[in-house]
Amino acid sequence: MSFVEMPSPVCGPAEVLVQVKACGICGSDIHGYDGSTGRRIPPLVMGHEASGLIVGVGADVKRFKVGERVTFDSTVFCGECVHCRRGDVNLCDHRQVLGVSCGDYRRHGAFAEFVTVPERILHRLPDHLGYNEAAMIEAVSIGVHAVRLTPCQPGDTAVIVGTGMIGLLTLQAAKIAGFRQIIGVDTEDSRLEVARELGATHVVNPKQQDVTAFVQGLTQGQGADAAFECVGLNATVLSAIHAVRKGGTVTLVGNLSPKTELPLQVVVTRQLRLQGSCASAGEIPRCIELLANGQIKVDKIISAVSPLEQGAEWFAKLYAGAPGMMKVILNPTV
Repeated sequence: MSFVEMPSPVCGPAEVLVQVKACGICGSDIHGYDGSTGRRIPPLVMGHEASGLIVGVGADVKRFKVGERVTFDSTVFCGECVHCRRGDVNLCDHRQVLGVSCGDYRRHGAFAEFVTVPERILHRLPDHLGYNEAAMIEAVSIGVHAVRLTPCQPGDTAVIVGTGMIGLLTLQAAKIAGFRQIIGVDTEDSRLEVARELGATHVVNPKQQDVTAFVQGLTQGQGADAAFECVGLNATVLSAIHAVRKGGTVTLVGNLSPKTELPLQVVVTRQLRLQGSCASAGEIPRCIELLANGQIKVDKIISAVSPLEQGAEWFAKLYAGAPGMMKVILNPTV
């Protein structure tokens, strides 16, 4: 990665020009860094978890003006296809993602001083919400979307498999949704400690205890009503499937591995519901509200805030697995 000068972007008629104040390094950026995802083909300005200040507007922009503080969705949707008309903008047939280059398109992102963003994906920020916290809204929306897809009755139990950043945000969203018991699962005790602080009623390290037995011990031998898989590896997917009761729901959020094992007979004979959860679809206004009123907390998830010029160093550290690190935010104005 290189820190370079590039021409300032020019916004189109329906776009705004945003001066970036904060942009988080996503796990997908780290996996794009080594080319393993095939969705960060260089040369590319990455970055899609951001907030900033509008400094320019296109001729057709009606709802926003220069000087407004904003965040934006990472998904650039068309607004016209069958999925967009249904409200499933995350499934748009013409979907692009900021900071992604996958062969079909290249869309520069927000690890830069300026980025252009379509008006349709913009959202205003309340004055008291800081830019660093606002840069977490896109990530918060992933957890809120996953929980919204998942059935929940009063008194239900949920298992969060993987208590990294997305897992911790999903955990908090699950608590808000009404899950009474929330069990955090992770192989790092330090992350489990944070999970407890953010609302987990129980935690378990699979290196030390059998997850299925632990969950059954808390649920009269039945298993959890729902599991949120927030890693995307074979072992963690299997752990989520075996943790739920008959008729339970497994919501798959993580996607590190393109393929995993499916215990078909377990899923069929226990009548489990397996579903994927992709990005978000209209939850960002709710996420802004949850952050602004303190119902979702991100201060324990933000590990560092650094100048943009140190971005390459942070990518190298995160790729090497820097211990205890969750979210690193880069700031072009520091």
